[in-house]
Amino acid sequence: MNFLKKNGAGLLLCLVIALPSWFLGVFFPVIGGPVFAILIGMVLTLILQKKEPFLAGINYTSKKVLQAAVVFLGFGMNLTEILAKGKQSLPIIISTITTSLVIAFILYKALKLRTNNAILVGVGSSICGGSAIAATAPVIDASDEEVAQSISVIFLFNVLAALIFPTLGGILGLSNEGFGLFAGTAINDTSSVTAAATAWDGIHGSNTLESAAIVKMTRTLAIIPITLVLAIYRGRKEKSSEGSSFSLKKSFPFFVLFFVLASVVTTVFQLPSGITAPLKDLSKFLIVMAMAAIGLNTNIVKLVRTGGKPIFTGFCCWVGIALVSLAMQHMMGLL
Repeated sequence: MNFLKKNGAGLLLCLVIALPSWFLGVFFPVIGGPVFAILIGMVLTLILQKKEPFLAGINYTSKKVLQAAVVFLGFGMNLTEILAKGKQSLPIIISTITTSLVIAFILYKALKLRTNNAILVGVGSSICGGSAIAATAPVIDASDEEVAQSISVIFLFNVLAALIFPTLGGILGLSNEGFGLFAGTAINDTSSVTAAATAWDGIHGSNTLESAAIVKMTRTLAIIPITLVLAIYRGRKEKSSEGSSFSLKKSFPFFVLFFVLASVVTTVFQLPSGITAPLKDLSKFLIVMAMAAIGLNTNIVKLVRTGGKPIFTGFCCWVGIALVSLAMQHMMGLL
């Protein structure tokens, strides 16, 4: 009862925003529910005269509900199937992830970006967009404003990729297999990968959607090592500044462990889609709900004013990933 008394109003507000955002995301998958939720939240926070009764629930949703979303995401990851079908794309995936992180680091130094902005844009661009940002944000203690800004940057280049890549693939003379690898490694959000692959299939009468989705899910597994490395790095940095010894137990992101356990359960017990599909949908809905909370905690005016450097970073990561994906396919004789 105390929990509901403290957090109920904020949780309900986030739920009220999440419901229409979810359905808007279904109708406009290229944009996606999380972006709608952030936008509605940012607009609504300008209207709310008394935000205090909602704050505890909003903060709980943006942190704990977001972590729960990552855990449920694990139930959609059958490790055996993903690795069996996605192993061909592993060299390309590793190369594109490395490229994005290196570009983000260089621009972090050159443009004097905020550390968390550089990490979130780099990770979001290279792994799986909103899901990677959702997993990384709690580990590096990113603010809601930093998360909203990074999601907005990723959304912009998701839409451009979904619109441009099918035509670009045709101009470059990509095979159906080549475009599946290209879409799966160079577009970061599942909805945009689906949109681009569906457009390609419509033009060429092929079936690249499944292969692109498998490559995309293989990329998602990179959430595990990336978040663990960031947790250890952050823990060491904090302990160094405080002059005390490093504690892995305190730094370890346990929600990522639960994500791994969920994946293992799905793999070992071969859970049918009748069980995993609703859990995956729950994960997506919880992310939308958490993004509503993040939008409610974000100043839209400040976000727009400070968005130039993150957008440029996202653009460079996006172009770098696309070029490396094509270059690796050429080197591997897949083009």
